[in-house]
Amino acid sequence: MLGVERSHVTRQTQQLMRSGHVTRLPDPDNHRAYRLRLTGAGRDTVERVMWASAACMQWALHEWTATDLASPAELLHRMVDDFLAHGHAESTDGRLSGSR
Repeated sequence: MLGVERSHVTRQTQQLMRSGHVTRLPDPDNHRAYRLRLTGAGRDTVERVMWASAACMQWALHEWTATDLASPAELLHRMVDDFLAHGHAESTDGRLSGSR
């Protein structure tokens, strides 16, 4: 679904397991598959990354007025709504729908 190579997922998963950020559990619905669960360290890392991202965004935009922020925010919401409405359906020639 994400278009990611299986070997890349395996490598990243192994790194996250070695670093203690995730654990691997058997998938109860598919005994050949596994599910990943964040550990406490993984949750802490996600929280720190989200906090740092928000802090960087606030710093970068601290001089923007409410009017400056309104237009990009409106367009971003519209873009997300359009993505959700149209999904990632591909045309028969392999291009994304609507691409030329």
